[in-house]
Order: sequence, then structure tokens, then C-alpha cells
Amino acid sequence: MTPRQRALLEEWLPGAEVVADLSWGLAGTTVLHVRRGEESYVVKAGGDSDHHIARELRAHREWLRPWTEIDRAPVLVHADDEAKLLVTRFLPGELVEGHPSEGEPWAYREAGHLLAVFHAQLAVEDATYEARANEKTLAWLSKPHRIDAHTEARLRDGVTSWPTPPATLVPTHGDWQPRNWLVHEGVVSVIDFGRADLRPAWTDFSRLAARQFLADRALEEAFLEGYGDDPRDPDAWRRERIREAVATAVWAHQVGDEAFEEQGHRMIADALTD
Repeated sequence: MTPRQRALLEEWLPGAEVVADLSWGLAGTTVLHVRRGEESYVVKAGGDSDHHIARELRAHREWLRPWTEIDRAPVLVHADDEAKLLVTRFLPGELVEGHPSEGEPWAYREAGHLLAVFHAQLAVEDATYEARANEKTLAWLSKPHRIDAHTEARLRDGVTSWPTPPATLVPTHGDWQPRNWLVHEGVVSVIDFGRADLRPAWTDFSRLAARQFLADRALEEAFLEGYGDDPRDPDAWRRERIREAVATAVWAHQVGDEAFEEQGHRMIADALTD
């Protein structure tokens, strides 16, 4: 944390004690569980290159009310946009990832319902989303990666030939998967909004489709039951799968996460095969 961030935190929560460092170490964001008196909080502090705090703050200010009203997301307490610092109430629970509930349909049914409520609060038409998304994929392919030349050529040819129809955008979490869900006393809640943005609803299905849905069809069925329908148009969904796969493989290579990079390469192969 920077001196400015430390000073603000002391101003907001004087004498607060660090309970645990929850930082990931890859994203350049410090995440701390702190306690002051009987109250617990989560502190998030972004570094110089951080762009997640701004997204998180927008989500807290504009979109999280459907969840905070029912205690399914943390409530924002303090924030300073310029300092890239925020404080929320601590939300009790264990990560669903690695917990027995990760393989239980009931958790996905709840997660599907939570996501449907989140998506339903706003919808805007965007004539340029698909074109921008294609440009981002081509930009990822221009960065250092370990995608073989033949596959890269196939990807580039495909992306440049895709149509760019108008898209309906809704508030999306951007990283909707068990590592960002908490379970506490049989209830699922949501954390981590650093990738929140307006996107098509089906983009929030991508992370689950690459892992949990692939491993157990019952989890996908439960999720869709909770969500209420399936917003994935086949053509748009294939484009999304390829975009997500490329971003995963290239980003993971950049940060040295070999396991995640391998998953990205598998995602590319699967998307190109279908």
C-alpha cells in the first residue's frame, strides 16, 4: 500500500488490525481482512497499473443493490477513487471453490438466480460491442504468447470474418465462478467486482462453461434452472468462447500461470473444434 492509502485507511479505520492478507499476488491489488473493535472489513488497494478498483467502485455504486439489499454482497463503506482504495463490510463465509458445495447443484442453482437478478436490473443496446470485442481479441494475439502459428492464423482469420451485430448489454460480474462465491450457513454470496462492466449476459457463463459445466452437466442444468433461461445464442456464444480462450491463454502466459495457460490452450482447441 502507498503512504496515501495507509493514511486514508488510518483516517477511516483508526487502529484497525490486519486479520489476514487475502491478496492473490497476480493482479497488483492488495486485499486485506481487517478488524476494528467488533467490526470486520475488507480493504482493497490498487497499485499504479491497477484498473480493477475503478470497475469495482462502479459496481458498488451502480449495480450491487439487488445483492446488498439481501446481504448477498459486501456493502461499500469508504472509497477514494484517486487513491485506488476502498473498504467494504466483511462478508462471512468460505470460498465455494475447493469447498464441498463446489460440486453441489444447489449452489449453482442459487448462483444462477443471483446472476439473473443482477442481469435483469438494466439493459442497453450497443451497436459497437462486437467490433470492440473483436479488436480486443486481435490485440491479445499481438502480445507474447505460446499459441502455435497455425492456430493463431486460424484465430485471426476467424475473428476478422465475424459479423458485428448490435448487442444487448447488462451489468455483468466478469469473473462469475466458484472462486468469487462464498457459502455461509447454506447461502451463496458474491465477492470481487474488479471485472464488472456492461456486457452481453452470456459472457458471465464463460468461466463456468470452461470448467464446472464441462465436468458435470448437472451443475449447468441447476445453474440454468436458477437463472431461468439460457441467453446463449449459438453463434455469439462460439465467438465469446474463442475470445475468452485467447484472453485466458495470453494473460496466463504473461503472468506465468502455467496451469491457467494450459486451460486457455484447451479452451481454444475445444472452441475451434465445435
